[in-house]
Amino acid sequence: MTLIGLALLWPALVLSEFKPWILFDLQSLGAAGRFLADFLKPAHSPEFLQMVLRETWQTVAIASAGLTLALLGAIPATLIVTERLSISRLGTGRMHWASAMLRQGVRWLLVLLRSVPELVWALLFVRVVGLGPTAGVLAIALTYCGMLGKVYAEILESSDAHATEVLLANGSGRLSALLYGALPESASELISYTVYRWECAIRGSAIMGFVGAGGLGQRMDESTRMMLGGEVSTMLIVFVLLVAAADLVSKILRRGLG
Repeated sequence: MTLIGLALLWPALVLSEFKPWILFDLQSLGAAGRFLADFLKPAHSPEFLQMVLRETWQTVAIASAGLTLALLGAIPATLIVTERLSISRLGTGRMHWASAMLRQGVRWLLVLLRSVPELVWALLFVRVVGLGPTAGVLAIALTYCGMLGKVYAEILESSDAHATEVLLANGSGRLSALLYGALPESASELISYTVYRWECAIRGSAIMGFVGAGGLGQRMDESTRMMLGGEVSTMLIVFVLLVAAADLVSKILRRGLG
């Protein structure tokens, strides 16, 4: 079995150009040693900490703006793809063909948006709009629009349909049926998922900084390229605290909603 495993693993190692002996090259070991030595002494000059604080707030701003734009697309998409809010199928139980085609088209659009990771969107937008936060905001907006639209529709579909059907049957519009029928049943779950996505957006915005989309990640990438271990250490600590703070806020809000 060991020989069979090695026979299967060897081609993969060759194709991936896996060369672990590079790690033990004297030049590589020297560079790594200097970097780690600096890493154990986090940078803490006032000017540097001020810059880190500014970039941290920018990371949060990128995540919040991106999620807000995502909601502007996800909410109308949810109205369209949620079959429970369909007026054309009232009475007959069958949806009009035009409504069905529109719903399927929007559903496929949501699939496309969430299938492309935000990091890939960020790379594309960096090429289009240049380096900076705009690329990160747009990347989060597109990917999270697809995610939110899909999950929102699933949450609404799984809720109690009685109030929504009564409102639609009595001539209510789709928006009114959503606001007064479906939302009261699903508000807690919808808000909880939205807060969770905001937390994910903060992590994602920091990661997208490594491809030039602004924020703390971009500064960390620059310091890493220059082998400034002390600066990387400080920003990594701040990044961990930022994610922990976002997680704490998320838990507090979910507990309040519960």
